[in-house]
Amino acid sequence: MANTDLGDPKLIPVIIGCGQINDRAATGAEGMDSLELMIAASRAAGADAGAGVLAQTDWLGIVNQLSFPQLTGTLVEGVSSALGLSPKIARETPSPTGDSPILLINEAANAIGGGKANVALIVGAEALRTAGKRRAEAKAAAAASSAGEEKKKGPYPKRASVEPEPRHHYGLLTPTDVYPIFENAARAEFGQTFAEAQAESGMIWAGMSEVAANNTHAWINQSRTASDIIEPTADNRPIAFPYTKFQVANAAVNQGAAVIVTSLAVAQAAGVSEDRIIYVGQGAAAHEAEDPLNRPAYACSASMSVSLTKALELNGLSASEFDHMEIYSCFPIVPKMARRVLGIPADRTMTMFGGLTFGGGPIGNYMTHAAACMVEALRNDGTNGLLFANGGYATHNHTIVLTKMPQPAGTFPHNFDFQEQADALRGEVPEMVGEYAGPGKLETYTVLFDRKGEPKHGVVIARLEDNRRAIALVPPTDTPAIERLMSGAADLQDSAGVLAVHDSRNIWSFAQP
Repeated sequence: MANTDLGDPKLIPVIIGCGQINDRAATGAEGMDSLELMIAASRAAGADAGAGVLAQTDWLGIVNQLSFPQLTGTLVEGVSSALGLSPKIARETPSPTGDSPILLINEAANAIGGGKANVALIVGAEALRTAGKRRAEAKAAAAASSAGEEKKKGPYPKRASVEPEPRHHYGLLTPTDVYPIFENAARAEFGQTFAEAQAESGMIWAGMSEVAANNTHAWINQSRTASDIIEPTADNRPIAFPYTKFQVANAAVNQGAAVIVTSLAVAQAAGVSEDRIIYVGQGAAAHEAEDPLNRPAYACSASMSVSLTKALELNGLSASEFDHMEIYSCFPIVPKMARRVLGIPADRTMTMFGGLTFGGGPIGNYMTHAAACMVEALRNDGTNGLLFANGGYATHNHTIVLTKMPQPAGTFPHNFDFQEQADALRGEVPEMVGEYAGPGKLETYTVLFDRKGEPKHGVVIARLEDNRRAIALVPPTDTPAIERLMSGAADLQDSAGVLAVHDSRNIWSFAQP
């Protein structure tokens, strides 16, 4: 398609380079760290763009990482120095949230459309696999020399302590603990039985595993059936009801990805063929409160709805006009909510990369992989691609369109902040009280499990008689209550209970019939 009528090609942002790296070194000593992965992914994207485009980078956006805390704050210098870049504009995101890559693509497009940049490099990586192996190797070496070392489990490095929030005292520490609160609320809101909700999760995740199985960039190239995914087994232990291991993000990976956004003028000067040029469409962002329990409801998100619907509106497209989609998939509830906003069926392919379980869950950089896969897909087939990113606890929502349809000069820069519209749509947030003794009704809940698959305790969010909320613990010794929560029974929503205070925490028990 000719581009002669689009206006000044210097002001039209396009993507012409993408690169992805998987590092599967056998030892931590051999494994790449996050910076090394970023450098490798950037070089791969530069090779894809060709003609020395990478060396012309004058805008650099880096998705922060947590694998190697000592690298935070040094990534711009590290990437620039290794690649010989001297960007006029460069930044590292404050934290590695899931929406960061799409935010950076939109910011880069605005910079190019505003005449402030010519070539933008967006890159990120995580090396939790390397970090974990290095800790294990150091521990083994210390044990061999009788030096000893403090016990450390899991892939995550030690992080600076934070001021505890009330939810932390009830075991809701991470997204893995919190997202089931949304899942169990949504089941009732969607009018589903437990079996129906589980079937939907299994269908979506099985579809993602199929994509990963056929994607050389994915971390796990093995498909799983719906029953494989939702049924607890020795290899698929329960994590937090109703989620099992195969339904949560797989963070123990070494993965890096980069995309290069340039002006159409740069692409043409570099001799990039028209069929390899992907245009950046408009995006839309909106956010929820940082506290994941500080929401009007747990089964929907005003900011998610606004982000998705505004992106479609800005680009003049309906959901049915997208040939490819990437719907963020840290936990099943996110694509479940998003697909209802978009009006797409559960068996619709919702990923190009393979989802955070199977494609890989490199913390904040997943969507850079998704964008790179989207570029590859559009080069081969179709016209329009939708990228929906989510960060925090269904907190930060950012949607953008990539397309083969030429976008005229003047499309960018544009305002992608639709927070005001989301705030206007959002309902009143019930107050969360502290210690409380008295009657309440169950709004939502989860049960947390240990690594052996045994229940540690339950957590209930209760509505009080004056419509305020309270969070409460269900002790593991209250076996009937734990079993009732894990039944997923339809009568759990609004079931009556009693809250009591013990050791400064609320304790929930079901009311006697």
